[in-house]
Amino acid sequence: MASCSPQSICMQCGACCAAFRVTFHVSELDSEGGRVPAGLADAETGTLYRLRGTDYARPRCLALVGKIGEAVHCGIYHERPSPCREFGARAEIGVFEDACHRARALHGLPALE
Repeated sequence: MASCSPQSICMQCGACCAAFRVTFHVSELDSEGGRVPAGLADAETGTLYRLRGTDYARPRCLALVGKIGEAVHCGIYHERPSPCREFGARAEIGVFEDACHRARALHGLPALE
């Protein structure tokens, strides 16, 4: 297992942004009073949207900037939807979820301690 400071791991990793579909409620779109740029979202249903790029066989959010496992950042970090805000919330205290390990494994990265 690799170790890294909780403050820097997401800025070096980004695997979650290229592993999962990100679905959120329409109310989170900036066009509906929320923060998420509507131009980066596709409709799933009348009330659910997803971040563009996350619904492919090999997902990669269009807002992800950089190279996974080396240096990345979210181009809409302050406007990101709730699933993104919630995903790595415990990383700040050094707790890494199984989903994080699965995403890292998809990109050939070791699990975190």
